[in-house]
Amino acid sequence: FEEATEPSHSSPLNKEKRAGKFVCAACFLPLFSAKQKYESGTGWPSFWQALPDAVATRTDYKLIWPRTEYHCARCGGHQGHRFDDDPKPTGLRYCNNGLALEFVAEGTPLPALRT
Repeated sequence: FEEATEPSHSSPLNKEKRAGKFVCAACFLPLFSAKQKYESGTGWPSFWQALPDAVATRTDYKLIWPRTEYHCARCGGHQGHRFDDDPKPTGLRYCNNGLALEFVAEGTPLPALRT
């Protein structure tokens, strides 16, 4: 919720390759499928698309230029920033803070949404 950024290459989720879902660490809403994850070279977990209705965006003016910040559509927890500089088919890069996510392996029940 603080909108801070963790150090690059610090999240164990960078190396997560199993099938499954990435959920919001605060409320457990599924945000990304592992099928949407890719290696961006940035040092943060990166995805080319979010699950439908999972994230909401707003413009962030904290640096010299405006950026698109995205957060969990359910609880508002800060996830990261979206850039339009990367892979097909969307051309989008969702650059996520690893601390804002939890991974749920395929075959494991998703946790109940927190209220």
